[in-house]
Amino acid sequence: MKILIRATNWVGDAIMALPAIRAVRSRFPEAEIAILARPYVADIYRDQAICNQLISYDSQAKHAGILGRERLAAELRSQKFDRALLLQNAFDAAWLVWRAGIPERIGYARDGRGFLLTKPIPVPKTGEIPPHEKFYYLELLRRAGWIDSLLDESFITLNVSESSRLRAEEFLAQSGVRARSLRIAIGAGASYGSAKCWPPARFAQLVNRLQSESDADVVFFGTAAEAPVTRAIASELHCPPIDLTEKTSIADLPALLCHCHLFIGNDSGAMHVAASVGLPVVAVFGPTDPYGTAPVTPRCTIVQQKPYCSPCFLRHCPTDHRCMSAITPEMVEAAAKPWLSAVEVQRA
Repeated sequence: MKILIRATNWVGDAIMALPAIRAVRSRFPEAEIAILARPYVADIYRDQAICNQLISYDSQAKHAGILGRERLAAELRSQKFDRALLLQNAFDAAWLVWRAGIPERIGYARDGRGFLLTKPIPVPKTGEIPPHEKFYYLELLRRAGWIDSLLDESFITLNVSESSRLRAEEFLAQSGVRARSLRIAIGAGASYGSAKCWPPARFAQLVNRLQSESDADVVFFGTAAEAPVTRAIASELHCPPIDLTEKTSIADLPALLCHCHLFIGNDSGAMHVAASVGLPVVAVFGPTDPYGTAPVTPRCTIVQQKPYCSPCFLRHCPTDHRCMSAITPEMVEAAAKPWLSAVEVQRA
């Protein structure tokens, strides 16, 4: 049997969907499983031993536009998949597997796509399943008859190869990270939108406070789109940070974070990556709900203030961003200190 899994489009969602994908592998151990994913999600899944094949869906290049989608559908059709499982919610996901002629097409009946599915699954209503997003993907499997109950993992892990760790260690040394230093990773951006981002001035105040109390190497991670945020923070720091924004890819991130001791950042894909490699996480939440998207790890402290308008789930705040401006550097520092103290004990 050949199964195609359409992965989610966001890195954080892709990590929260891992229990469901691993459940498919467990349910069908002999099946040939392929995952169709955006290139950056495929990079996250590459070393996870969850599939036989990763198919990159590059909507910005060879799969752009209607002709590109037809090209991708033809590629999928040639592989003669028996089943398609859609973890991604969009109409486009259902259209692709329908055009690919996959006989059994399973997914949530949303975004007007139910008629394209052979097994349209009703979307769970509020209260029917636990609120965390990992259960949303598992419930799809349960309602499809692929699992009997919702698995409740307290820790989602990403596997990182030893060769990746060694390359990351060498790269960090070349970038100025000192051997055996205390390393604090900062993720100040969020691809979702500016509403998720704690103000750069607050990040700068926090980093200055942390560096005044420790001899830590502070390492910034982020995409090219997040570089202006990092530059704004760096301009207000008393000590220059190690800025790896734009210098690494999402494929590099798990191994690089393995060599850090604490991650501080917004609700973002980087936050989920950090948690999944075992790093303690201090996560700043504003317009989103940690009950739904907090990292799946016991090693996480959420910092959140909840004005009446939160969670709004907006990408950009139309008013005064009060959910984030209400969070002070002192609050985040207080959340970070117990983790830093524990790290110092381990390093002693």
